[in-house]
Amino acid sequence: MKKPNQLIAHCFRNEYGKMISVITGYLGIEKVHTAEDIVQETLYRALQHWTFDGIPNNPEAWLYTTAKNLAINTVARSNNLQNIKSRLELEMGDVKPTDGIDFSEGEINDSQLKMMMACCHAELSEDNRLALILKILCGFSVKEIANAFFTNTETINKRLVRGRKKIRESSLDLDDLDKLEKHLDTMQQAIYLLFNEGYKSSQKNIQVRYDLCLEAVRLCELLANSKSIENKSEVYALLALMFLNASRFQARMNSENTIIELSQQDRNLWDKSMRYKGLQYLDWAIKDKKVSKYLILATISANHCVAPSYNKTNWVEILRLYDTLLELENSPVVRLNRAIAVSNVHGNQQAIFELESLKDDFLSHRNHLYHATLAALYGDEKDEKKAIKHYKEAIALASTEIDKEFLKKKWEALVPISNS
Repeated sequence: MKKPNQLIAHCFRNEYGKMISVITGYLGIEKVHTAEDIVQETLYRALQHWTFDGIPNNPEAWLYTTAKNLAINTVARSNNLQNIKSRLELEMGDVKPTDGIDFSEGEINDSQLKMMMACCHAELSEDNRLALILKILCGFSVKEIANAFFTNTETINKRLVRGRKKIRESSLDLDDLDKLEKHLDTMQQAIYLLFNEGYKSSQKNIQVRYDLCLEAVRLCELLANSKSIENKSEVYALLALMFLNASRFQARMNSENTIIELSQQDRNLWDKSMRYKGLQYLDWAIKDKKVSKYLILATISANHCVAPSYNKTNWVEILRLYDTLLELENSPVVRLNRAIAVSNVHGNQQAIFELESLKDDFLSHRNHLYHATLAALYGDEKDEKKAIKHYKEAIALASTEIDKEFLKKKWEALVPISNS
């Protein structure tokens, strides 16, 4: 059984955005900060009560009941919002922990779609929109958002303050879902960042956070099922990408919680049902013939998923896809991943040459993957001195203990060779 603090963390991630979305829908978008306070207080009370009284049979329902009561009490303190109190009491009703979660699935889904749209206010920058979605809807901590953007917590706090202020001052109509498609790019980007935080966690001792990946898939499926979005090819492509990547989860770590590289993974452990779903969504996305970042990434992932082995992977096709992706997104991260394909098609030396030319681009990111990739390439070329140099750099920059331990083992494997 999970301990109270563990269950709180799990419920926080799964229920945070749902509660804020529904409560904001009743209080009004200008009260989103109040909804956040109510949910935070709900989680604080849960930790207090569950620690001493034990975990209730239905913890989610307990959270919704507490949040509902706090919302009603908040409204009751404001005479000019009595009509909202009546609406809350009428619509939300009395919920007991044994009755199950009060909100219907349809109500929760609609509320979250509306909240996504609210976070995409026209006067907010793209970065501010993404920060709001990740914080309000996905329950990200400020540190997690900072890691996702390769920036610091101070910058993210400023973005959140600006975003909340703009939402408070707006007169958004949360019932108008017709504008949903207009903000599809931003919503998809936030969902993809959420999935990536789960796929490669920034937390020190956790490599994969399945709950985040499942939440990202759930939010994306809300978009896929929304009648307000006509062209869903990019949504299908993103779902394909997430399912295909998730299909390899069970093979990425061993029983000792150590990273297993793609070339060493047991492909029999890959989830066939997830791969099937991913390929199905990819087929639907391709039918529209609209090229997008997610479509290219999903196709790259599909090439890995259908390959019988690492050496029999269609690296020529993957390199071609990365070249196409560069035309849409010429970023250091794309070039880094492309270099791995280059090494498998044209050899390590060509990949090293291209990566060395990107050194300045990665200095500002302080990302350990650049040095880790160069270290592996130099190691394959038996240039142990340069390999060890880059492993040291990578270890110094790695933010998680799992990454540091993996890199140390790679480094130690080279030491006997370099001393011989």
